[in-house]
Amino acid sequence: MGYKMLKEYEHFSKTADTAETAMKRLYDIVSVLRKKCPWDMEQTHESLRGAMIEEIYEAVDAIDRGDLANLREELGDITLHVVFHSNLASENGEFELKDVLNEECEKMIRRHPHVFSAENKDKKAKTVDKVLEKWENIKSKEHSTETISAKLHDVPRALPSLMRSFKLQKRAAKVGFDWDDKTGALDKILEEFDELKDAISEGSAEHMEEELGDLLFSVVNVSRFLSINPELALKASADKFVKRFSKMEEIASNNHLKLEEMDVEQLELLWQKAKEDLSKQL
Repeated sequence: MGYKMLKEYEHFSKTADTAETAMKRLYDIVSVLRKKCPWDMEQTHESLRGAMIEEIYEAVDAIDRGDLANLREELGDITLHVVFHSNLASENGEFELKDVLNEECEKMIRRHPHVFSAENKDKKAKTVDKVLEKWENIKSKEHSTETISAKLHDVPRALPSLMRSFKLQKRAAKVGFDWDDKTGALDKILEEFDELKDAISEGSAEHMEEELGDLLFSVVNVSRFLSINPELALKASADKFVKRFSKMEEIASNNHLKLEEMDVEQLELLWQKAKEDLSKQL
């Protein structure tokens, strides 16, 4: 711990030996913090929103890097948010942690009739696709999203925009609102690109934003036709950019140059050199 704990809290220092007692240990610690720590006392569901999203992305990053030790840490941080939000709700008489966990248990049982239902014991889903189909059908009934519009509204607006766009297009395509093939989707990109150029010429910031959004939405549509996850594709491109830029800076440093002191032409030559050097390493 790095310090001697107050006697009334010494029991918190004992490592739990089961998941159940570990969850109670964390919940009790959060409960104390809500009463004793000025920062924790001020927090609300809204104030914690950004940090919760950040923790989830940090866990995903640990998965991508294959860093299991960091993944364990980040999963702990996510669990802290689950406990903290449940504690906040409990203080307001809205719901408790046990309600959160019980509801999730009931949802898992409800959406897996091919595993748990006695009536379905001879109708077990044989493939992953069948499992997903059952899941979506049950989810639609639970959320009363029988219409396509309702299914679109059911896609969370807080999702990353590429991911949300992909899901929206996929759901709309189920009723035939789609191009016959990727050719139509590709042509749409060119159309939206031209409209963006017109908006730029017009000089309206609002119109440029609208057309840029339409162009990005069209690019996502092409990714769907190609069975490429646009979020992962853009992530890979961003990672590639960082790698190339780092190489460019390394080359500059080896030649006693500073990027900020170079002009556009010099930077472009350096960029091409970085690309060439990295390609040789493959």
